[in-house]
Amino acid sequence: MEEVLADLQRWRKQGETVALATVVQTWGSSPRKAGAKMAITAGGQLAGSVSGGCVEGAVAEEAFAVLKSGEPKLLHFGIADETSWEVGLACGGNIDIFVEPLDRTLFEAVAGLIADRRAGAVVTVIAGPSALLGRKLLVESGRGGWLGSIDDAVDAAAAELAHEAIQAGKGTQVTLADQGIELFIDTLLPPPTLVMIGGVHIAIVLATLAKTQGYRTVIVDPRHAFGNVERFPHVDQLLRAWPEDAFAQLPPNRNMAVALLTHDPKIDDPALKRVLRSPVFYIGALGSRKTHHARVERLRAEGFQDHEIERIHAPIGLRIDAQTPEEIALAVMAEIVKVRRSTRMPEVETRAN
Repeated sequence: MEEVLADLQRWRKQGETVALATVVQTWGSSPRKAGAKMAITAGGQLAGSVSGGCVEGAVAEEAFAVLKSGEPKLLHFGIADETSWEVGLACGGNIDIFVEPLDRTLFEAVAGLIADRRAGAVVTVIAGPSALLGRKLLVESGRGGWLGSIDDAVDAAAAELAHEAIQAGKGTQVTLADQGIELFIDTLLPPPTLVMIGGVHIAIVLATLAKTQGYRTVIVDPRHAFGNVERFPHVDQLLRAWPEDAFAQLPPNRNMAVALLTHDPKIDDPALKRVLRSPVFYIGALGSRKTHHARVERLRAEGFQDHEIERIHAPIGLRIDAQTPEEIALAVMAEIVKVRRSTRMPEVETRAN
């Protein structure tokens, strides 16, 4: 939703009528994944993308029809279809896209959730009885209730599935066999956070790269010469504190990556002790193999087990023969992206309600 949020807010203020197209399932080489969105106004303005250019024109035409009728529609484009050649999907792949009029009430709630960096999910009926098509629930992580309603018989089950999808960190399509409906669960997660321990030169570049990938960036360094706003005017948060104090303000979570960059055990080791037994999805440490061997021995002496220590990516970054600070930062960011994308949730699941 964030990719079209600013445009939706602007169009809403202008009184525009808007349709929202969401990718709900893909197969093969489709360039966009489930959850990707495109917004279309009745006047023909577009924002976002559902296929990287392959089917946008056809989806826009369907969106105009949806806005006219008020009825949501599930679209399918695929290599096996004659339409796939017409819309430019001849390179292969299949894609399902759900097109619907924008639900303004729900949109306001979703916009607030995103603005507050809270996790949630929108559950939408994408196939089934026409009376239920397009009905939604907005479920917030950690909350027992929900906003909206699909049907009294399925609301609780749909909310439970939404909580599972939020925990897995990935949207999914689900069939409720007993009810004869298909749901798309669109997860809304806060942006991932990259915490960089040490305001070294690599961190300056790494913070810039991380922001281009949508990460919230945090620098932690108690040393004034390194942890200052002059060096890091572009980061989201600067904590001039020792790691123990910094992580008290910034509790580690599964949406966080931590890169240790100082080479100084007095700073790096306390940070490692705080995050090795936490749910952060990535831990990387700068230094040679010799440096890391000494680090491992110190951690073992502190009581950490090998399976915990093995969580550390060291030497940090993908092996691309990086030499300059800019190349090292690129290698680190690439490794973080790789680790974050390595765990995938099945896209389709069938449930008996």
